[in-house]
Amino acid sequence: MNRFVTAERALRTAAPHALFDAVRGVLTKEYAARSVELYLADYGLTVLQPVSAASHGAEPVSVHGSAAGRAFGAQEPFVEVVHEGPARVHLPVTVRGDRLGVLSVTLPDGEAEPGRLDELAEIAEVLGHEIVVAERDTDVYLRARRKDRLTLAAEMQWQLLPGRACSRPEYELGAQLEPAYAIHGDNFDWSATADRLMLYVTNGMGEGIEAALLTNLAINALRNARRAGIAIDDQAALADQAVYAHYQGRCYLSVLMFDFDLATGRAKVVDAGSPQLLRLRDGSVEPVAFEAQLPLGMFEETDYVPQDFQVQPGDRLVFVSDGVHAVASPKGEAYGDTALARAITSTRLLPAAEVPRAILRELTGHRGRSVPDDDALVVCLDWHGR
Repeated sequence: MNRFVTAERALRTAAPHALFDAVRGVLTKEYAARSVELYLADYGLTVLQPVSAASHGAEPVSVHGSAAGRAFGAQEPFVEVVHEGPARVHLPVTVRGDRLGVLSVTLPDGEAEPGRLDELAEIAEVLGHEIVVAERDTDVYLRARRKDRLTLAAEMQWQLLPGRACSRPEYELGAQLEPAYAIHGDNFDWSATADRLMLYVTNGMGEGIEAALLTNLAINALRNARRAGIAIDDQAALADQAVYAHYQGRCYLSVLMFDFDLATGRAKVVDAGSPQLLRLRDGSVEPVAFEAQLPLGMFEETDYVPQDFQVQPGDRLVFVSDGVHAVASPKGEAYGDTALARAITSTRLLPAAEVPRAILRELTGHRGRSVPDDDALVVCLDWHGR
């Protein structure tokens, strides 16, 4: 394990922009690696972008149908053995369930035994944590994630998000926004403590910068209230006041808010003109309706009343914005609950982090064109309980 300690120390002491050079150097020296590449998943989760493309000539690889993509999807090391050649090991780079990318290492012949793989997998995990910290001080990894230029509105929205996935023993979360490079106002947010999980799913109005500004105001107002320790209904009321004070009812934002008790699965819910929720339980999919209340910022000083909701171990909750639920086919047919239920059933064996992307792929087939007219947001929550 001395080699692992050396690798960990090299990553923790490297400059923020130099993490790839640090991991490549230590793997070459300590593990006799013949080549090392770091790939980060792009915003649309379609390709793995090389961090080192400019200096080392690596090409993007598809998330689907590639060896690196297999490690990314399965979240397990994958050994690609070239006939009579060295072994190439692909290692998921993941932080608490949030899938960042893949570290690909070419080893000498016969060097891919299980003990070696375990060490390399731990190094990839340490690398993931260091990337998350380094993003505070450098744009290297954020730039590597984009295969196209983001619109300014999309840049604002992606910077507002907590991540694209999160896992704990009690739950797994996954989320995705489309179109990834030109999103407007839809958003999601979550935060957990030892005993609670708070989850917000928002469906913003408007387009471009105005939609992004509205969502930024509302989400930060909710976070400000949440971090003050205020109950979920009062969080909604304070965010409502903040949005109304600025827009005077001209713009408003729909949000579905949950406050889960991790020990019991009981939740308080505020449905402020919300996105749609469907629940998969015991193989059956059904829509879940709450008492709809006014969107945030529509009227002055709106009072919000929380509702009770119980989630059970094994439940899967899928939240979608109207850019999914109401999207029309070329014949004018709305996607709706029936198609959503089929999509949720067909993806029931996938982990929560993969479900949003899979549902959005099916939605593209229904829509009949690759670029949607509206934001499409899918959030998946798998509840395991304690």
